[in-house]
Amino acid sequence: MSKVVIIGAGGVGAVVTHKCAQLPDVFSEIVLASRTVSKCDAIAAQLDRPIRTAAIDADDVPSLAAFLKAEKPDLVINVALPYQDLTIMDACLEAGVHYLDTANYEPLDTAKFEYKWQWAYQERFKEAGLTAILGSGFDPGATNLFTAYLAKHYFDEIHELDIIDVNGGDHGYPFATNFNPEINIREVTAECRHWEGGDFVATPAMSKKATFECPDGVGTYNIYRMYHEELESLTKHYPSLKRAQFWMSFGESYLKHLEVLGNVGMTGIEPVEFNGTEIVPIQFLAKLLPDPSTLGPRTKGKTCIGCIVRGLKDGKERLVYLYQICDHEACYAEVKSQAISYTTGVPAMIGSKMVVEGKWREPGVWNVEQLDPDAFLDDMNKYGLPWQVIELDPSFQLDVTMGQDI
Repeated sequence: MSKVVIIGAGGVGAVVTHKCAQLPDVFSEIVLASRTVSKCDAIAAQLDRPIRTAAIDADDVPSLAAFLKAEKPDLVINVALPYQDLTIMDACLEAGVHYLDTANYEPLDTAKFEYKWQWAYQERFKEAGLTAILGSGFDPGATNLFTAYLAKHYFDEIHELDIIDVNGGDHGYPFATNFNPEINIREVTAECRHWEGGDFVATPAMSKKATFECPDGVGTYNIYRMYHEELESLTKHYPSLKRAQFWMSFGESYLKHLEVLGNVGMTGIEPVEFNGTEIVPIQFLAKLLPDPSTLGPRTKGKTCIGCIVRGLKDGKERLVYLYQICDHEACYAEVKSQAISYTTGVPAMIGSKMVVEGKWREPGVWNVEQLDPDAFLDDMNKYGLPWQVIELDPSFQLDVTMGQDI
């Protein structure tokens, strides 16, 4: 029995709230908070049990800390913007509350995301006797735990990791993003980095692509190599990795729109003056695009996200693929959301369950792969994200070709 405060009422926040509400024996009291309380109220109206809602400013540490001291939750589930991670962590420290998020901190004025800012909180959380869980979404999150599970149960040593994120869904719009447009576009257009030879190697964004056939009839898609935050923590915590890459699928229409928007400056993060007012182009663009939380009823198809790991077992080379397939329409039928929000929100709920049940309760700041993966993966099977493991022929290689620079 525990009380949680969920901060953030976007698509992922809605899924987290729905999934926590389905487990009253675990999450006995839920408070959903956001800058816009009407969004919280709309989510609350969809539930079969009562929850409380509140208006908070996650950038205001004193007021947020005062709110948490008054509420006395066991855990804060942060599904707000990554820009707000540090202020929410500061408020949790002041109020004496455990913390969990789904994406690492990135500064508002710099298109760069890395864990150094949050890892710097390790001693403060440890001394306070509090737990902070970083990246309990899908990627990062489930993909980290897939890697940890395979390393624990299938290998003596892992050498290569390919994380492959395919979204085979179709929402019918010429151009839209499946989660926060500003975060999505900054992520996709950032310089690519992959791990090879003991260091990160930089290449232009989207300059390498491969064709990947997903299992179970999901389809064949073009996937593009890009940087993603879990590579930083996984290469730190699995030093035996000789190469680690992240791949994501994109359609030609999405890439062409993104290229044109970049060419005309609409993806810029530096303020520009317009009619006497400073605006940030990418923030203005986000206002023009469809709200990702509205894509659910019109999105059809499936996602396929997983990890291909190569390594040694009993002195022999082995190649194993652990993946999860999620159906957009089934997600909407359950929680009024498309699968991108669902695949992030369900692991956030499960990670929170691990914390409040005491399974993940070591004081300090932790990436999820540092924690035991078994109970988490068991719960993925129970709560909507069943996964599969298949053995691949060690001769398998991604057929990598030139992509297109974005």
